[in-house]
Formats: sequence, structure tokens, C-alpha cells
Amino acid sequence: MDKTKISAFADLIRKSDNIVFFGGAGVSTESGVKDYRSEDGLYNTVKQYKVSPETILSHSFFEAHPDIFYDFYYNYFLNTSAAPNRAHSALAQLEAAGKLKAVITQNIDGLHQRAGSKNVIELHGTVLKNRCPSCKTLMPVEDIRTLKGGVPRCEKCGRVIKPDVVLYEEPLNEAVISAAVRAISSADLLIIGGTSLAVYPAAGFIRYFRGENIVLINRDETQYDSMAALVFRDSIGEVMSEAMKLL
Repeated sequence: MDKTKISAFADLIRKSDNIVFFGGAGVSTESGVKDYRSEDGLYNTVKQYKVSPETILSHSFFEAHPDIFYDFYYNYFLNTSAAPNRAHSALAQLEAAGKLKAVITQNIDGLHQRAGSKNVIELHGTVLKNRCPSCKTLMPVEDIRTLKGGVPRCEKCGRVIKPDVVLYEEPLNEAVISAAVRAISSADLLIIGGTSLAVYPAAGFIRYFRGENIVLINRDETQYDSMAALVFRDSIGEVMSEAMKLL
């Protein structure tokens, strides 16, 4: 890893008072969570359901086949021992220090909160919340885990419980969008990590940034690389933890 670039990154953090982090699946892969499109991602490794993960994670498939949906959902989103990694911890430390004002994440695993981050804007919702679409009765995620892939139903009206995640064919929450845009537009340093910036509308939020510097940490090239003050192709956990050592 380029120590000169790490030092420059630490200097940007030191000089900034309103940092926002925008992250994707690559933040959690270092915790053992599968991403979607990499060689070892869900789209390329899940074969047993005979349909694509994108299809299973759609609103229409959830409504038509809740049994298959929940078997998949349990196996790949709930039946995991994933714990926060170095990137999650570093971001929580930056927030505690008053530097980081928001984490905007496309992930639904809740690992940022487990690491200690408070102001987390979850663009695609979270597996930690589940509710009845009809009467809005909540069901704890622990109760859904105990079903081991069985279909959870509302104890009041019997309707199938839906995870509080944005499925394909569903729009993002307008309040969440507004919060993300406000955070990005007011930031003086935007750190982007673990995302290809190829999935819209979330990737389009980057254009609202009006600050001076973008730092981009991602394994592969993105369309925003030319706009970044620093670009890292290294482990996001390693980059964040090494920068924190210099602060």
C-alpha cells in the first residue's frame, strides 16, 4: 500500500469537519458477507433456486413465492456470523471524534450500527426490521431467524411479514433519499468505499457533492475515479485503519 497516499488521506481527514461516507457491498465483504456481482457474489454462485437472486429479491416474487424468498433470505442474509470489520470500526471512530457526520450505505446488514455508528442512512433498508404490510405489526429479526427459512406471518392478521428492505421493483424511501442528498451536499470530504457506483438511483447521489475532495476506495475502476483526489485499489478496511493510525 502507498504510504504517501495514506498520509495524504489522513491529512484530508484532519482538515475536514464534515465528512460523509458513501458505501456499498464491498464494505461488508471483508466481514464475510457476499456481494452481488463479483466472481464469488450472489449472482454468480447461487444456483440451487433455478432463478436469479435479482428475481428472488423482487417485490413480485416475494408476493408470489414467499416460501422460496424466505428460504433464500435466511440462507444468505440472516444465517450469518458476520461481524463488523476494520472499515466499520474506523468509521465509528471518526463519528465519535466529531469528524464524520453520516454513513450512507447501500447495505442492509446493520454492521455499521453494530460497530457503533449512530447516523446511518440505509438507502435499501435493513434486515433488522420486519413488519406486516397490512397492520404494520413489527416482528423481531430474532423471531424470523428461529424459523430457519420458514415463512413468518403476522400474529394479529396472518399476513406474510415483509423485511424492511427495498426489493427490486420498489422505490427508495423519499425521506431517506432527502437525508442522503442533504448529507452529501453539505459535506466537505466525501469518502466512497466498496461500491462500483453503477447501481442507480443510489450512485447518482454523488453528483450532489459540492465539497473539495473525494476519496475513492474500491477494488475496480469506477466512473468517478477521475473526480477523486485519491483513489485506492486496496482493502477498504486496511486503508481506513492505516489512515486512522496517523490521526
